[in-house]
Amino acid sequence: MLTLTQALYDQIVEHARRDHPDEACGVVAGPAGTDRPERFIPMLNAARSPTFYEFDSKDLLRLYRELDDRDEEPVIVYHSHTATEAYPSRTDVTYANEPAAHYVLVSTADHDGLGEFQFRSYRIVDGVITEEEVQVVAGY
Repeated sequence: MLTLTQALYDQIVEHARRDHPDEACGVVAGPAGTDRPERFIPMLNAARSPTFYEFDSKDLLRLYRELDDRDEEPVIVYHSHTATEAYPSRTDVTYANEPAAHYVLVSTADHDGLGEFQFRSYRIVDGVITEEEVQVVAGY
């Protein structure tokens, strides 16, 4: 189960809405080994695409150095889908290289009965997608 604060939930959703119609992406870091998301880190979608996201390689290198210096790890890796449901694509599964992370997808699609947005979380390990419950709390 993914547990995160209302403030982090709101920041992820707001980023997805702000970057629409392009996909938004980012990370929420937390103290290493805790599985507790704490620090919101919005990233630039280097692809600037409504159907694909890509972290800039220099930004990603900088992020991982910063995480290492702060004894943090990526607890949540998130991105948005702008025209489809919040379910990992084959490309998303290919890029899922953090087996301990929660992969959050936010759909900003507002057609076909999907509603204004969906917020869903998955574990993706060795190509296997497992949806998990999301619990939003006021604080830790």
